[in-house]
Order: sequence, then C-alpha cells, then structure tokens
Amino acid sequence: MASSFHFSLLFLSLLSLSPAPAKASFHPHALLLPVQKDPSTLLYVTQLNQGTPLASENLTLDLGGQFLWVDCENGYSSTTYRPARCGSAKCSLAGADTCGECSSAAKRPGCSKNTCELFPDNTVISAATNGDLGVDVVSIQSTDGFNPGTFVSMRHFLFSCAPAFLLKGLPSGVRGMAGLGRTNISLPSQFSSRFKLNKTFAICLTASTRASGVVFFGPGPYHFLFNTDASTSLLYTPLLLNPISTADAYSRPTASSDYFIGVTSIQINQITVPNINASLLAIDSNGNGGTKISTVTPYTVLQTSIYNAVLTFFQNQLSRVPTVAAVAPFGLCFNSTNIGSTRVGPAVPPINLVLQNANVSWTIFGANSMVQVSNEVLCLGFVDGGVNPRTSIVIGGYQIEDNLLQFDLGASRLGFSSSLLFRQTTCANFNFTSNA
Repeated sequence: MASSFHFSLLFLSLLSLSPAPAKASFHPHALLLPVQKDPSTLLYVTQLNQGTPLASENLTLDLGGQFLWVDCENGYSSTTYRPARCGSAKCSLAGADTCGECSSAAKRPGCSKNTCELFPDNTVISAATNGDLGVDVVSIQSTDGFNPGTFVSMRHFLFSCAPAFLLKGLPSGVRGMAGLGRTNISLPSQFSSRFKLNKTFAICLTASTRASGVVFFGPGPYHFLFNTDASTSLLYTPLLLNPISTADAYSRPTASSDYFIGVTSIQINQITVPNINASLLAIDSNGNGGTKISTVTPYTVLQTSIYNAVLTFFQNQLSRVPTVAAVAPFGLCFNSTNIGSTRVGPAVPPINLVLQNANVSWTIFGANSMVQVSNEVLCLGFVDGGVNPRTSIVIGGYQIEDNLLQFDLGASRLGFSSSLLFRQTTCANFNFTSNA
C-alpha cells in the first residue's frame, strides 16, 4: 500500500505543470513522457493526458505494442471522443478491417454502432480481444532535450477502447497500455506525423522505483544531469523486420510490431559461448526465432538450449565464486560476499550480444546482468523460455535499464549507449523539474 501511494504522489509531482495548450505557432523540437518502474510487477508505467476535460491516464509502457489502448468501461468520459466509422480513412490507416456493432442501448466510448475494431493486446499475459477504434485529444509535454517545456495537444489521436478485464496483470491504477511499436498508429508514428518530428524516439528506463526514466519522441540531444548527452557515442545496429505478426490476435497477415535486432553470437569475458544453435538466432519463414527487445518482460528470456549454454559458460568463467541454491525464476545464483563492486555493478564477467560484426556488441555489465535477491545472494538475471518459444531471445527490462536506446525508424536502426553508469549518470537524471 505504501509503495502504491508513493508511486501516485511521484507521478502527480512530475506532471504538476499545468498542461495548458501551446500557442498555435509553437513547433516542438521533441516530446517526452516520464516513466517509472512499478515495484510490484517490475513493469514500466507512464502517464498521458487524454480527453476533454483532460484526464491523466496511467499506462503500461509496451515497446512493441501496436497502439494505445485504454479501458473505456470504467469512467472514460470525454466530450471530444469520436468513434472511427467503418470504411473511414482512420480505419484504413489503422489497418482495422473488422466492423463492430455495440448492442447496448446506451452508447459510450467503446460501445458505438458502425465502428471499426482493432485487437487491443495485453502482452504481459498474452491476451487480446476486440475493441472500438476512436479518436480523442491527447496532451504531451515538449522538450528541447535539456528541460521539459510547454504542453502541446493533438486533437485526433487514434486509440482503441478495451474492456476492463484486459487490465489483468498490469500495475495497480493503470488504465491501459501505451504502444511504441512499428505501426502507423503507435505513439511514435502519430506524434512524428502530427508535430513533423523525424521518425526517431528513445527510451531510457531507470532501475529506481523512486525516480523516473524518460521516453523522448524526436531527435536528440537527450541530456541528463552531470552534463551528459546520451545521444552521443551511440553504437548502431540494423532493426530487423519480422514479416509475421507476433501479436496475440490480428485480422489480417501483417508484419510484427516488435523491434528485432540481429544477434549472431554471445560472448562472456570476450569468449564466444559454445554450443549455441545459430539457426535459433535467425528469424525463420514462420516468424519464429530471432531477438527482440521488450519492456513487458522483466528479465531477458532465452530459449532453453541457449539458456543452458549461457549459464554453464558463465558459471565456468566465475568458478572462483561459490554458487548457492537457485532462487526462482533464476537458475544460477552466487554467494555475493565473494563478488566485488565496480562503477557498473557487481564485478562479474561482461556478457556481449554480438551483432552484425565482431566490432558491434551490446555489452551487459554486472548492474544489468546480476540481480540481488537477498543480502548475500546474487543471481544471473536471465530466465529459461522453454524449448520452443516464439522468439529465441527476448531482451527484458532489467537488461535495458540505465542504457539509452534510440529507435531510428527512418533509417531502420537501433542506437544504444551501453551503461550510462560508465558516464556517472543514470536514466533517472533527466531534469523534469525545470521550466523551459
């Protein structure tokens, strides 16, 4: 109860600036949303002002999510909400082929006649259902990359209503999910189109449950306290398109909205982990395999044979440290009194996800590889995903924290910073309190 109360107060303080609409001539350089880690579910929550009058909606951040969906059954009331009529340009843009008819006599957002439907997807519990497509006002804060600025409004933001049961498994107080995925109506796509921003966004998630990380929509700089521009010195790797949808439901064949990258091998202590089936690292013709990045998966998930190979090799490289009984959901744990500390976390062998060539690797240091489960126990923060998962490697939230990831959709590439702890800052150090 206390953590939930603190969580609510923190969001209220972060968004205490009045979301008054900007002048018509104002053109934002970029936009931003604060993001906090929920201590109970380990998911990431942001807040968006929506409707008329504007109401703040807590939303679970879903990096690969197709669009914004909101529970419209419980208290969604707005004078500017409009359903998207079947056959309209809005439905075409959203790829909504299904037409719905609500049988209730009392019409409301999410229950209208002749309205096209999408399939809002709770990717945390892998459940989807049908929901009306609609438009409404949203308000979001601008930024110059250094400080928060004026709130700007978008009048015809496309989103899907969803029934309340789809909130199962999400943090307390959340009203839906904010999708940042590769679709025409995800948050990045709609914001870049409306405000003429380049097709780039960046996420910087914090490990702290008492401070906020940030999502930037638009170009850098992405400036953090202690004079750090996290948009500099990025390494880049191509974003791969999985041609088969990974959603839990869809009305027609479509490409996946998730962000995939091309991991070609895994190294521990700069040594390639043996016995990894290379075919699992590629996306096959059925859309299986490969590596994607996820904010709804708390820890990185590996296909069983990859998981076993990584755990065995990691333990061999850290053989001087005694192991202890594993603590679920992890399979390899150590006595932490025998592990030292560094600027980037526990002093353990770094793990490299080798990308398009040997010179481009995503390095995971101790702060992102080891989880402190008790005073004297550290566990390797990777989880067994089973023998036949849809995706072979899912890079989870814990491995993303305090790393800036820039998704350049125009160039179809991912820029990644490595741990900001090396630069003596964190993703919690954006200056939300300063007025522009």
